Amino acid sequence: MKTITLLTDFGLKDAYVGIMKGTVLSIFPDVRFVDITHEVDPQDVREGAFIVEEYYTYFEKGAIHVAVVDPTVGSDRKPIIVRRGGHFFIGPDNGLFTLLYDDATRVYAIENSRYMGKEIGKTFHGRDIFAPAAAYLASGVQLTKFGSMVKDPATLPGIYPVIKKNVLKGEVIRFDRFGNAITNINQTVIDDFIKQKAFTIQFQGMSFRKIQKSYYEGEIVPLISSSGYLEFGYFKGNLRQKLGLKKGDQISITIS
Repeated sequence: MKTITLLTDFGLKDAYVGIMKGTVLSIFPDVRFVDITHEVDPQDVREGAFIVEEYYTYFEKGAIHVAVVDPTVGSDRKPIIVRRGGHFFIGPDNGLFTLLYDDATRVYAIENSRYMGKEIGKTFHGRDIFAPAAAYLASGVQLTKFGSMVKDPATLPGIYPVIKKNVLKGEVIRFDRFGNAITNINQTVIDDFIKQKAFTIQFQGMSFRKIQKSYYEGEIVPLISSSGYLEFGYFKGNLRQKLGLKKGDQISITIS
């Protein structure tokens, strides 16, 4: 039985998620669904990209990950299937899979109408293209049957932190349910940058000279989140609300 994960910005008020699942089951019922989240901020492809990168390695190889954060649905952007490390990702070619791309990644366009819905609308490719593709892929259809290889998939600009001399700059990418501010700077980047040197983190007019291990070690603390990224938390409180934070707020790390 194949695993199909679902990540969208659809929410759960409407029937969209259920319709996608029903579409898959009507084509190939021998699957199990795992809902990752349907609460990505509406149309926020950057947030979706980081969540995709965060969760997929917890699943077995061969799992199919359907991700739909698609503000330009109905345009000429391609629907694609991405293969990386034995995992498959289905969604729009709009940068949602930016963090997955390396030399070993392969990307295929979904072009063959045989593996789409009977009618293709302009507003719900989750139902008409992505769900059918997931079902047919789960049933054993080979990647090359879906369409041609995509050599230059879309990527998101400015998604990675930037190093200039002795300063590493990043930004807040998203907030979790508790109001913690999660950045685009991961632990590997930090370790490679500071190399055990003294450093200062600047954020919202505050300075920190240490990355804490957990939230209880201070009122407002920088720490490495469970996903491996630098975040800022507020012990027993909501940092986003306390400081009026927003996505894109800047962070810098300076080494002495």
